[in-house]
Amino acid sequence: MNAKARIYPRPTNKSDIQPRKMDFEFDERIPRYWFAGDQFKTLLLSALSCTFPEGERFFVRSVRHYQRDIQDPVLREQVKGFIGQEAHHGNEHEAFNAFLESKGIPASKVSEFVLRGLKWQAKRMSPARQLAKTCALEHFTAMLAETILEHPEMLEGMDERMLPLWLWHAIEESEHKAVAFDVYQDQVGSYWVRTSEMAVTTVEFIGFTIFHYIQLRQGMDDKRDLRSVMRGMNWLLGKPGWLRRLGRSYRAYYRRDFHPGKKDSRALREQGLARLEALMARLEAAA
Repeated sequence: MNAKARIYPRPTNKSDIQPRKMDFEFDERIPRYWFAGDQFKTLLLSALSCTFPEGERFFVRSVRHYQRDIQDPVLREQVKGFIGQEAHHGNEHEAFNAFLESKGIPASKVSEFVLRGLKWQAKRMSPARQLAKTCALEHFTAMLAETILEHPEMLEGMDERMLPLWLWHAIEESEHKAVAFDVYQDQVGSYWVRTSEMAVTTVEFIGFTIFHYIQLRQGMDDKRDLRSVMRGMNWLLGKPGWLRRLGRSYRAYYRRDFHPGKKDSRALREQGLARLEALMARLEAAA
């Protein structure tokens, strides 16, 4: 495995958003509860991963619908980078979800539910609403991604062999965080549609994350660890309260002058890339 070639890819478009084809492999010796041996944390991130392949494809379709109408040459190239990155995210998380299945975590149960749900929504939502939902979810993923990059301790205790997947995904989510938003502003521009869809999506995001966690938990063959759930709630909402830390960034989305690029995260991404390179080199040497 040549980590450097993957982390610093050859350009595929004329923007600074370049897809990285990683081809992660997941060692069968990695334990079922790969996040600090903790049931809640492992299943929470697993629930998110289960939504990614179909979710990323939804994002791509919603942006691609408007792709031919974009006149700005810079944005056109950024869209190519966005599509490439999201396609690779979907592929890598499909491989990861297959690993989860091998460990007795019923990832396919969630991914099939997500596929049905997105098909149902696509039939009932306008292209503008679908793009607005993509912008909302991209804001969620960017907030989470940049929290991971700014606070590596958030993933403290995760099996080191799993870290590259989440770190790589976080870097690229931060890189393309403004693309869907810029397409929306260029092609739709409605403040009401953008903010009202964020309100709806917020309820869906929280509700379905809880529901998918329950789906995974009900399909498993061991007992629920209630202490793990209590620790997890404290991890999210108490101390350190990672979810609570997103409040200011979340509320900013409702401002009329909001733009994801107002937060310059280049230094965070550079630090993340350096950490990812060192981590992958160490794992390759150990292998």
